[in-house]
Amino acid sequence: MARTRVRITPVLALTLTAGLALTVTGCGGDGESTSSGAKNSSDKPVVVATTTWEGALAKAAGAQDVRVIVPQSVQHAPDYDPKPSDLAAVADADYVLYAPFEPYAAKIKEAAGSDAELVEVSLDNDADKAKAEVTRLAKMFGTQDAAARWTASFDSEYGTLQKDLKAQWPDGKRPTVVAQVFSTWAAKMAGADLAGTYGPEAVTAKQLSDLSKKKPQLVLNNAHMTTGTVLPDSGAEQVDIVNYPGEDLDLLAVYRDAAQMVETAMAAS
Repeated sequence: MARTRVRITPVLALTLTAGLALTVTGCGGDGESTSSGAKNSSDKPVVVATTTWEGALAKAAGAQDVRVIVPQSVQHAPDYDPKPSDLAAVADADYVLYAPFEPYAAKIKEAAGSDAELVEVSLDNDADKAKAEVTRLAKMFGTQDAAARWTASFDSEYGTLQKDLKAQWPDGKRPTVVAQVFSTWAAKMAGADLAGTYGPEAVTAKQLSDLSKKKPQLVLNNAHMTTGTVLPDSGAEQVDIVNYPGEDLDLLAVYRDAAQMVETAMAAS
């Protein structure tokens, strides 16, 4: 079996310009994002998201003024240390989206003050869970129609990706994979046989041995917590799955990119 290693390299396209501590991302529609600290004068809510993941969920839900704190160039978003100017901008939001595992969540809560509504977001790219989160956010924003259109588009494209991946199964058989716990959604999308998981803690020697005995064809690693080749002597093709969307906050692109790389890995296995 080939041992070529396939990786997804996170897009490091977003860098901070001097003096700009808050990344501002426009999210389509007729509205325009404002880079000043003032709240949007229209009825469209101003949403401040800690990362592009929360931001992409907000965009999918129909929010048009979404501002992201953590630069997309930060590979492991929880490592980011918000600047005072980042926190000051949070106070101007109508909604502040954050994940509970982010170590700066307490700072975000404190900075939000009494005017912004704090929304704890569940970050999981499992298709059903992502759609449920989009629907929940849309109810808060009053953007249910936009969210319904996004969900219909998502269902159509996700179904196509699943069919394409199934058509590439090696010898027409469901591939056996092991996956990092935050990358299992990609195994589900591929219709793979998930033989085992690892992480987020460091993998022990026993775990490595046990996972290798599963004889996986693919290892779906987490690009944001990668430590290199997970099962170097197993002959499995490794794909580093990216969970965070790019600066365009296109959540669907995460699924497209993962599908492309998994398809390539199956062809090489």
